[in-house]
Amino acid sequence: MDKLILPDNQPLDNVQTEAEDLPVISQRIHDIIEVLNNFKEQGDHERGRFAYVEQLIKDMATYYGYSEFLLEKLFNIFSTSEALEFFEANEVSRPITIRTNTLRTRRRELAQSLINRGVSLEPIGKWSKVGLTIFDSTVSIGATPEYLAGHYILQSASSFLPVMALAPQENEKILDMASAPGGKSTHIAALMKNTGIIFANDSNKVRTKGLVSNIHRLGVKNTVICNYDGREFPTVLGGFDRVLLDAPCSGTGVISKDPSIKINKTEKDFIILPHLQKELLLSAIDSVDSKSSTGGYIVYSTCSITVEENEAVVNYALKKRPNVKLVSTGLDFGKEGFTKQYLSSFPESN
Repeated sequence: MDKLILPDNQPLDNVQTEAEDLPVISQRIHDIIEVLNNFKEQGDHERGRFAYVEQLIKDMATYYGYSEFLLEKLFNIFSTSEALEFFEANEVSRPITIRTNTLRTRRRELAQSLINRGVSLEPIGKWSKVGLTIFDSTVSIGATPEYLAGHYILQSASSFLPVMALAPQENEKILDMASAPGGKSTHIAALMKNTGIIFANDSNKVRTKGLVSNIHRLGVKNTVICNYDGREFPTVLGGFDRVLLDAPCSGTGVISKDPSIKINKTEKDFIILPHLQKELLLSAIDSVDSKSSTGGYIVYSTCSITVEENEAVVNYALKKRPNVKLVSTGLDFGKEGFTKQYLSSFPESN
């Protein structure tokens, strides 16, 4: 192709955003990415690579509807081609998924009952024994007799993973530090077969109402609901075999579910949230019984993809608590976290 000539640099306010211009912007995005992937042959070396990246960020922000601040932050996490895949993926709605409540039923029986009601579904995948993907339904999935009887809970497939990594055992003492609305707490209870004790905590008292409702509906009997700031543990209570901290975060990994994230996150969020996450993780570590005969594990998870909310938080905790080490999650898919990003380096799991 011929060399791509960029428009003169101009403030973002001057970029046209009318719907009829979007195909032009889309084409330029793909053209710039092609140039960046073969800059030596196709790039304008006088203006340099930075000029192409700068224009690409502006065009992507316009095309996908992000603030330029957030788009640039997310763009810099990936390679150029991966960034395009990420922003495209965020435009696609995720399928409805449900988790079978094994305290009430089995997945095969639940699937057959829902099929008989006109629900089109299939198992999520070989990695889960309890998940079902819903493709189509003639009834409301959140109001079937099976739902009301607590045979399942609407839950994203990705939120199964922290509990699978936690691997709770029967008769243990477990803390879910930020538990509302209860998808993970009730999953833990099911894996524990209602034995032991779970402390399902959430700092937001209003959100605990939904937590109470789900715990009752799903027949969970081994759970105590509490309403503390997670940073108050272990002063409130410690000695847990395992702690799950699904931390408050920016939500940059669930933009397809909440598009408002595209424009409502500021630089301040990425200062305040990591600070809170670090405090909560240290509290989670201090709440675990390091001498537990079965546990001694903490799972830290977020629904964000930013390094400062994930790898940097874990790295901070490892430095502050040198008696703690990273171990494998036991999950056989997905990608490992970054070991290097910008000028920072992070440890690998043992």
